[in-house]
Amino acid sequence: MIRQRLGITGPEVSAIGLGCMGMSDFYGPADRSESIATIHAALYAGINLLDSGDFYGMGHNEMLINEALKGRDRSSVVISIKFGALRDVAGNWLGYDAWPAAVKTFLAYSLRRLGTDYIDIYRPSRLDPKVPIEETVGAIAEMVKAGYVRHIGLSEVGADTIRRGA
Repeated sequence: MIRQRLGITGPEVSAIGLGCMGMSDFYGPADRSESIATIHAALYAGINLLDSGDFYGMGHNEMLINEALKGRDRSSVVISIKFGALRDVAGNWLGYDAWPAAVKTFLAYSLRRLGTDYIDIYRPSRLDPKVPIEETVGAIAEMVKAGYVRHIGLSEVGADTIRRGA
């Protein structure tokens, strides 16, 4: 599998990653055994990037990844997690929350569900228009310094936002 580095100092990832969203949500019913088998097949094929969101299946996706990675070398897999989307009990969208306290809370829950001490790439799922990106990225940077996150990412933002967040 071809690998490439994300950015200058980012992790080395397979050119193809596995998006895990459909294994828990959005595209109809998903089969647990088939989802785990898919993750295993991807890893066997040399794919090392697993992409998820803490709101996929209301945390189910992270627990599924945890189960699929049991007994594997954690350092061989790059886990990328999006956070911040708010959903109600029925799964409807309520908005986004990227305030620093929410960032740290979402991260704590993700670490617990994933059964890991760190997340490789952590990023807001969308730009929260109520929160300056500098504050969101600053909170993630604190978690990088604390060792809970390895790399900061941004999702669905433009170049100006990236520059402000840097």
